[in-house]
Amino acid sequence: MRRKKIRTRGKIPLSKYFQEFKEGNVVSVVKERSLATSFPERLQGRTGIVEGKRGKAFVVKIKDQEKEKRFIIGAIHLKKIK
Repeated sequence: MRRKKIRTRGKIPLSKYFQEFKEGNVVSVVKERSLATSFPERLQGRTGIVEGKRGKAFVVKIKDQEKEKRFIIGAIHLKKIK
């Protein structure tokens, strides 16, 4: 996925920046394409568990093959899974 779909282009809602997650929430990693950041491609579409908050970002525990790894990801790139 290189581009955003036509209906999702434009200004990013502020509510995406200020999302709050609690410890233990299950989240999906979805890269926000309109931001120019160095984002690891292997994280796109992965699911993980929120372990805590570090500054404005969240610490997410993601299982990478057999190892559990912790990534610090901004709230704009996370989507809560029910």
